[in-house]
Amino acid sequence: MSEAEKPAFDPDALRARYADERRKRLRDDGVNQYFDVVGELAHFGDTDPYADEAFTREPVSEEPDVAIIGGGFSGMLAAARLGAEGVESFRILESGADFGGTWYWNRYPGAQCDTESYLYLPLLEELGYMPKEKYAFADEIFGHSQRIGEQFGLYERTLFQTRVRSLRWDEERARWRVETDRGDEIHARFVITALGTITRPKMPGVPGINDFEGPSFHSSRWDYRVTGGDSTGGMRALADKKVAVIGTGATAIQIVPRVARDAGHVFVFQRTPSTVGLRLNRPTDPEWFASLEPGWQNERRENFAAYADGRRPEVDLVDDSWTAIFRAISSPKGANRPKTREDRNRIVELQDFAKMEELRRRIDETVRDPEVAEALKPWYRVMCKRPTFNDEFLPAFNRNNVTLVDVGASKGIERITRKGVVANGTEYEVDLIVYATGYHVTSDIKLRVGMEIEGRDGVLLHDHWADGIRTLHGFTTRGFPNWFYIGVSQNAFSVNMTSMFDQQARHIAYLIGETRRRGATIVEPSEAGEREWCELIQGLAPSGPGFLADCTPGYYNQEGAASEGNSFLGAYTPGLNAFSRLLEEWREDGELAGLDLNTRS
Repeated sequence: MSEAEKPAFDPDALRARYADERRKRLRDDGVNQYFDVVGELAHFGDTDPYADEAFTREPVSEEPDVAIIGGGFSGMLAAARLGAEGVESFRILESGADFGGTWYWNRYPGAQCDTESYLYLPLLEELGYMPKEKYAFADEIFGHSQRIGEQFGLYERTLFQTRVRSLRWDEERARWRVETDRGDEIHARFVITALGTITRPKMPGVPGINDFEGPSFHSSRWDYRVTGGDSTGGMRALADKKVAVIGTGATAIQIVPRVARDAGHVFVFQRTPSTVGLRLNRPTDPEWFASLEPGWQNERRENFAAYADGRRPEVDLVDDSWTAIFRAISSPKGANRPKTREDRNRIVELQDFAKMEELRRRIDETVRDPEVAEALKPWYRVMCKRPTFNDEFLPAFNRNNVTLVDVGASKGIERITRKGVVANGTEYEVDLIVYATGYHVTSDIKLRVGMEIEGRDGVLLHDHWADGIRTLHGFTTRGFPNWFYIGVSQNAFSVNMTSMFDQQARHIAYLIGETRRRGATIVEPSEAGEREWCELIQGLAPSGPGFLADCTPGYYNQEGAASEGNSFLGAYTPGLNAFSRLLEEWREDGELAGLDLNTRS
């Protein structure tokens, strides 16, 4: 390597620093350091500050062809794609009081999609809707959910404020019994579990959470009755209040600047800093939007996915901080293509180091206090945690009313008291605690879905998958006939979740439509089909624990416990576009390879 080619950093020193920072944050309890919102913590998840608490209805007794569990984008896409397959008999069950899923619950101040709205908001062409900005805020996204519900006639087919407790397969009737908290008697021929990936709030396993005498809530249940204002700000009730925000992940990045504007003082409790890239939001240009040709949204999604997969299309249609990261850490192509995997990994690692150095320099350039700036610096590879993008978060720490409390070295907050939060041996007295601690994004299916799913012979899904997920294409599993899952499970992952959800919804709708067209009663993977798909997924996994095992603890690597095949991203690694082509070819073949279809009178 020539002097000109040498990096402006010491790779060995960075590797050592990354490893040291990872060790500081490793905990013996791993994913168990977080609690589910049940029992004494149930009020953090069951509370709905946006609904009519007095709502009641009579139990429903019915037998739809399809029950869709979830009224977020994944459930709404499932319904829209079922309609395209001629399936009109379906019922949506949704725990919120309206559509939106994540965007029904997440109305915290500053809430915004982190991939561009032209990619993220589904069915834009079908609805003829132009997003207001490149990155839509929560109120617009929630409104788009309502627009889909109205356009596709979903309101009259949905039971809102209804939580599904269990799904139980009735072998004799070849139907699923859907048990709800409203006492409904619903027996569906098919079930689509469409809960998305950020559904179940998680709370930190900190002693004393219920001892705090002031108001407290999870960020997904933001209570404007306490703060005043709305998601755009104006929280005047906080003007003389001290607020604790626990967490500095993707949610807190958006919350902190807005609360800092209105609160008397904000204490931000951080264990692991996030990467914070530029957002650079801007209004949509109506002339540009009007110039888009039919099929533009899918073309844009495929272009974005190609960059995410390490490819380099001639034109970057999205051209934002996401694709800048993808370009920065992708392996060289053409004549400069590495000859071996070792060469590729070395080059990509150096490019990753350079990108992270750039992001850390931005902190130094933005945050005036050198100690605070140093504490905000992330020391890990850029995709170890989901990158964040915000133009207001870092400047917020230049305000006199914002204090960063870094607990990375102590591995977390010590306890919650009647008056506040104890960290690093100091009690911080506050008037309000906001838990921006995220969701159960994990390989534990029981935590993901939050309900019992009982298949043939009384087998529970979380027991069936105790030794690892077993599916065909990630959507359906043997022993659970006519049950389909939209989410992350042996299929292709995308940082733009709605691209992934739409692809899955189309395929599942096809499977249900084709089962009906062929006069079959039951569809499930064959033993060989499921086995062969699992072998394919295992063969695609990198040998050894690999990249994620060396990452700082987080949900991508099971809080530092990643091993071969157990990270939540254990999936179809060639990427979303390749997976889409695979499914298209499978459908075009028409043989329904890997499925068993049975007819029962």
